[in-house]
Amino acid sequence: MGKFVIKDAKGGVKFDLKAGNNEIILTSEIYNSLASCKNGIASVQKNAPVAALEDQTVKDFEKQKAPKFEVYADKAGEFRFRLKAGNNEIIGVGEGYKKKDSCLNGIESIRKNAVDAEIVDKRESAK
Repeated sequence: MGKFVIKDAKGGVKFDLKAGNNEIILTSEIYNSLASCKNGIASVQKNAPVAALEDQTVKDFEKQKAPKFEVYADKAGEFRFRLKAGNNEIIGVGEGYKKKDSCLNGIESIRKNAVDAEIVDKRESAK
């Protein structure tokens, strides 16, 4: 089972979604409050299971309506994804993958883990 881990970040607070094996599969932006960070988690839980897949690595790819996962190649040639909410705001990003299949597996892991993942607060102020 996955878990959202909230932690301190320079300038605010952020979360990582970790899979059952404790690997980070999604990282958020930095929020300036715990409340907005928790709203980001709720947005992932709501949007990830229903998000369309927009594969920007194929020629003449079909634009999808948000919420969506955008798969793209970075400057280093690795495959990455970002999850966008219905308002087109980025709510989380994935790491770089050497193979597109691995990137797509990461997206499926988010779909599977996000909905009922526990939320763990690891901030210094929460201890």
